Amino acid sequence: MPDFAYTARNMDGQQVTGTISASTEREATALLSSQDLFPVQVKAGRASAEGRAYRVRPKVMAAIYGQLAALLRSGVPLLRSLDVLREQSSNAVVVALLNDVHDRVEDGATLADAMARHPKAFNELAVSVVRAGGEGGFLEEALDRIAIYTEQQDELRSRVIGALAYPMFLAVVGTVIVNVLVIFFVPKFETLFSRLEERGELHWITKWLIGLSHMMQTYGLIIVAGIILLGFFLRSRLATDEGRMLLDRWRLMVPQASTIYLNLAVARFCRVLGTLLSGGVPIVRSLEISADATGNRILAGAVRDAAENISAGESLAAPLAANGHFPKNVTEMIAVAEESNTLDTVLKHIADSLERETWRRLDLFVRLLEPLMLLILAGVVLIVVIALLLPVLKMSMAI
Repeated sequence: MPDFAYTARNMDGQQVTGTISASTEREATALLSSQDLFPVQVKAGRASAEGRAYRVRPKVMAAIYGQLAALLRSGVPLLRSLDVLREQSSNAVVVALLNDVHDRVEDGATLADAMARHPKAFNELAVSVVRAGGEGGFLEEALDRIAIYTEQQDELRSRVIGALAYPMFLAVVGTVIVNVLVIFFVPKFETLFSRLEERGELHWITKWLIGLSHMMQTYGLIIVAGIILLGFFLRSRLATDEGRMLLDRWRLMVPQASTIYLNLAVARFCRVLGTLLSGGVPIVRSLEISADATGNRILAGAVRDAAENISAGESLAAPLAANGHFPKNVTEMIAVAEESNTLDTVLKHIADSLERETWRRLDLFVRLLEPLMLLILAGVVLIVVIALLLPVLKMSMAI
């Protein structure tokens, strides 16, 4: 049973705070009243607010948002709409998720509050836009915007993964082939080359290959264990604030790849901020949410500085430009949009433009990466073959 944090006043008028276990917020309020306490504020505690960690694919969530918007637009009440969605779903996780949302709404919670209990399924962007839509009377439009945004981000993610899948496959296969050649194939020739080695006539590249084979046979497991331990160490290091900051700074410095990464990060920021603003979320709150959407702490810091500027009555573009990482054309367009009061529309156009440019760059990068990896793989195999053939040719010439 979830816990609820409460602030109440007793019969003497004194303020009392604490937690109480109850199935719903309404039940928690009733329990407090039965204890002669007058509730001032009752809200879900940490465990209750998070709910169960339901994980649903973005594509499925986009469909839920779109279908819910269509039902509401057709005049179907919210509770009945949630009933229809869970009845037609064959996914057990989605059914359980919608069951909980339905029960919370039935108990008097808003749709946004019910969604906020499940941050793994409904992200902060969706909750904020739905909350603004519910308060502003445009819930259907808000759900449509979230559905479109979720579909766009899922499509972009799928395209990036699909583009990099083949190069990664080549890298894995190439590594396996080279290791098999060095560990299992090279030792079969070692006895054949022993006489040349005794006479000092064995080529240096063949000696190097045999030495590498011995090292891999003797220390191969140790090397693999070392790589695994290094991976765990780096993972734990990157879990710290300092490590993540170093990684984010490095991502912005890698030649060529940093441009693709930066464009994607800025596009996410612009699309999230534009979606929130068009959904009626206040700009300061929108900036706080969209800061994390960049996925980079350096860029997020610039966005939070911008939020402070906005609170002080200044512009959004200035701190973004001062950061030095946001493209100049983006900050210029934001500055013009602020003056013309079309920021939400311009931000979405910026996101569309950056995503198109990023996809062209990524497509070119992958087109160049594929033959490059094939050449590297062929080159390594060629070195192994040459190292094995040179002694054979020398022995043939001697005969």
